[in-house]
Amino acid sequence: MPGPATATETTAAERDTTPARAGLLIGVMVIAAFVMILNETILSVALRDLTVDLSVSTTTVQWLTSGFLLTMAVVIPTTGFLLERFTPRQVLLASLTLFSSGTLLSGLAPGFEVLLAGRVVQACGTAMMLPLLMTSVMRLVPPERRGATMGTITIVIAVAPAIGPTVGGAVLSSLGWRWMFWIVLPLALAALAVGVVWFRLDGHPRKVPLDVASVLLSAVGFGGVLYGLASFGEGSGESHPVPPWVPVAVGAVALVVFTWRQTRLQREDRALLDLRPFTHRSFVVALTLTALLFVCLIGVASIMLPLYLQTVLRTSTFVSGLAVLPGGLVLGLLGRPVGALFDRFGARPLVIPGAAAMATSLWLFATMGPETPLPVVIAINVLLMAGLGFMMTPLMAESLGVLPEHLHSHGSAILATLQQVAGAFGTAVFVSVATLGSAAGATGPDAAGLRTAFIVAGVVGVAALITSLFVRRQAADRPSVATAGHGH
Repeated sequence: MPGPATATETTAAERDTTPARAGLLIGVMVIAAFVMILNETILSVALRDLTVDLSVSTTTVQWLTSGFLLTMAVVIPTTGFLLERFTPRQVLLASLTLFSSGTLLSGLAPGFEVLLAGRVVQACGTAMMLPLLMTSVMRLVPPERRGATMGTITIVIAVAPAIGPTVGGAVLSSLGWRWMFWIVLPLALAALAVGVVWFRLDGHPRKVPLDVASVLLSAVGFGGVLYGLASFGEGSGESHPVPPWVPVAVGAVALVVFTWRQTRLQREDRALLDLRPFTHRSFVVALTLTALLFVCLIGVASIMLPLYLQTVLRTSTFVSGLAVLPGGLVLGLLGRPVGALFDRFGARPLVIPGAAAMATSLWLFATMGPETPLPVVIAINVLLMAGLGFMMTPLMAESLGVLPEHLHSHGSAILATLQQVAGAFGTAVFVSVATLGSAAGATGPDAAGLRTAFIVAGVVGVAALITSLFVRRQAADRPSVATAGHGH
């Protein structure tokens, strides 16, 4: 049981990690996570080349990205269990070994099927890394310095997907698509070697039995919802043997049963994904805001904006990749300074202005048309990313900071799963709205359809601004030392 062990865990963590050593351990994980997340989006610009090279349709090749996200959504809910059952060192080495193997398999892939298998293996490794990184920060870094450290993680989560298409475009313009894996492989192997030699963070694993029914329900639930949303997002219902709402409905039912089962199992501390973090008000508010943030980060910044640049402003793939880069860099550069401000002032004074900037920029996007100058588009995107930058780090630090120590791994898993689902949901909703709003007979979303999608995004922005007003003032909901060990 976690209660009595918590004091020992804290002292073990303190004994094991001087600040310099904690910095080294977190540094290893941050670099590994950066390489992994970069790989999530690096392939997006290569899809057209891959359809020709592998002789498959566009809807089929889309699964190289959708399959990656699907695997992440299925594996992440199990990481709360994995982080309790195994030591951080074991999880890190397993994660990097899987990712490196998947990268090698993808680079050597003779055809689409093997390439997809390689992507799935890569995704299994990536899915384990993010919750491990967040949980380790909560364990190794004292509360007063957590914001700045979470800022570093924000750089990883935000900048890697932003520069992925730019790096991919650069690689593709001079080398073949396989080089996207050959360039990543040495980095992954180097991180694995460093992990084997230096990463000595041994936790206090508990013999938690694996509930197979929960794993299956989780896979059907999150997998079904994401598969359905991805099918909606492709916007071409006729290419799917079943209507997209069927897997969404099946997934939703499975998630209801999954939730009921977890609430039963967590009474005996046997839940695959402990749902007790939802009993903390600040966690729920931060989680809701994070969902709205990721709907816009993935749906608008990664999907709608490049679509607008290429279809309405007629820019090339390379130029559209460069146009979204300044926003990504701003988001990354804000990570640590915003984290340091969070350590001093708490989440509320940062999140509310951030949400206001996000809502404003989304409504400005809705005013764009075929005559909008490119610098104006870049400036609005920079404003959006600055708003997200003021929100992301405080929300991650705040949501986990209010939880007692033994729920950190489950809180991290909930947060990471939600980011995947929200991103897929944003993509599906905005692509569907843009397609429906376009003129009849248009081959894809046109200027009118994209404007409608940006208006819907503006409504999401207003919802985020209203939700941000519920973020509590500093230290309102922190677990006290007395209660930290007892979540029952």
